[in-house]
Amino acid sequence: MRLDFAASTDVGRVRKDNQDSGYAGPYLLAICDGVGGAARGDLASSTAIAQLRKLDAAPDEDLLGLVAGALHRAHDAIADLVEEEPALNGTSTTASVGLFDGQRLGVGHVGDSRGYLMRGGELKQITHDHTFVQTLIDEGRISEEESHTHPHRNLILQAVDGFSNLEPDLEIIELEIGDRLLFCSDGASGFLSLGQLADILSGGSVDFAAVELVRRSLEAGSTDNVTCIVAEVVEGEPDGVEAEPLVVGAAADLRRRSPRGVKELFRGHRSGDTGELEPVHAELPEGAAGAIVGDPIDEETARYAPRPPRNHGTARLLLWALVVAGLIWMAGAAAYHWTQQQYYVGDSHGTVTIYRGINASVPGLSLSEPYETTDVAMDKLSTYDRGKVAEGIDADDLQAAHDIVDNLNQEPTP
Repeated sequence: MRLDFAASTDVGRVRKDNQDSGYAGPYLLAICDGVGGAARGDLASSTAIAQLRKLDAAPDEDLLGLVAGALHRAHDAIADLVEEEPALNGTSTTASVGLFDGQRLGVGHVGDSRGYLMRGGELKQITHDHTFVQTLIDEGRISEEESHTHPHRNLILQAVDGFSNLEPDLEIIELEIGDRLLFCSDGASGFLSLGQLADILSGGSVDFAAVELVRRSLEAGSTDNVTCIVAEVVEGEPDGVEAEPLVVGAAADLRRRSPRGVKELFRGHRSGDTGELEPVHAELPEGAAGAIVGDPIDEETARYAPRPPRNHGTARLLLWALVVAGLIWMAGAAAYHWTQQQYYVGDSHGTVTIYRGINASVPGLSLSEPYETTDVAMDKLSTYDRGKVAEGIDADDLQAAHDIVDNLNQEPTP
């Protein structure tokens, strides 16, 4: 079997730059959605595609090993990118990859771009979103429909970023002739339902489906870049057809310039970029930082932009109070521990008693307690000794206290 494939991308009606990158070839389908706003997610996605596209050759038996290795190389390449240019710190990208060996598809996935398989008219998602809202769905706390409007629906929990511990999802899928595959950024999957995706994928050629998916996503109100890669499993050897690989989005023709932004240069590559519409200019919501009023709204920039510093005066005072209270408690605990190592001999209800603690009193607080009662009665002591015991005789330790009692016991009764 071989793949008949197409790819299409659009910068969208709001964003200035395309941070998506896509690749489609005889053996490889890959979509990367850059994250980072000012940190230039376009560089992250195009850097990842530059590594992933090396997979586009007849693979050996270890499909998942090849996919995992390529994702980790992309991870390392982004780390090198940030090391060379610290201003890019914070950039990252999603990655959804399908490596085809003529019969099977090795899928690797990180982030919230998606892969789908359509077979017999039924569309099934073959990737699992690494997002906060997906964890809520998995726990049964919200529904799939509610996730589309959740305020944190764009919060990604894992990405190819060069510094975190990358753990991609890996899976082997057995393919059949007639299967259709879709890899897309969330600019499409976030605005078209499963039914709408299935309806578009089920009709026309793969070129038509790729372009139509992008067009319908924009009509549905997508405010993000939209990239779709569609492939159909057909009869024939992959090497038997001269199919030119397709590169779309930021990776297609990225003009290197300052880290402040890159204008999308791709305007057609086989199935092409459907974006003839100019960006819609609108003011940012009140309080959104990091953008100029009048520029196109960039949700990622607004989401990750610095916020005005909050007033932490109360919290700071509370923290200092806790620190002081902790120090006082530690000092009190140390003092109490010391008192429990002290002993003295005193009177308890007419009997000579060894006390543990110190022979002192604080209003409302006891600094000592009877430790050991002796068989020496106070009325058997001399007047002098009775006075000393009544006042309390300090001892260096417990043994010294026993010695004091023994000496008192040897005194003759007056």
